[in-house]
Amino acid sequence: MKKPLLLSLLALTVSSPALARDTVYMIPLKSVLEMPQAKDKLDGSVKFYLAGSKTPSVQEELGSETSNKKTNGVGKSDEEGCKWATLSALISLQEGAKKRGANAVVNIVSYYKKNELQNATEIECHAGSFVVGVTLKGTYAKVAGKGGAK
Repeated sequence: MKKPLLLSLLALTVSSPALARDTVYMIPLKSVLEMPQAKDKLDGSVKFYLAGSKTPSVQEELGSETSNKKTNGVGKSDEEGCKWATLSALISLQEGAKKRGANAVVNIVSYYKKNELQNATEIECHAGSFVVGVTLKGTYAKVAGKGGAK
């Protein structure tokens, strides 16, 4: 009789939401773009502009998309995991932009669990006990000129 009770208590403890961690971090886009891995994966043909930041004149909008990326947080600091997840989301948006003939992704907002957060310099990231995640939503566009954020 003790063994089933002990197993039941253990199951309740493991599934308890009190053990779930969801720590929110704000990661500067600039710090992600400066990662050596970003220089390898982001080729510069697509620029990224967070909503509220200075953006070149948009000549044509080519649709919107959401990129939800997660990374394994084990063995990484939360900040490192957040940067990796953000880079993965940017790579996905870069690929989408290229497919549509866009040279930029504009009005990028954090969209974690469909909660929109606009910040002109930072991206919202959520770190759990084992997984780190970022969701970005942006609009593909053709913008005038060069320059601005990568």
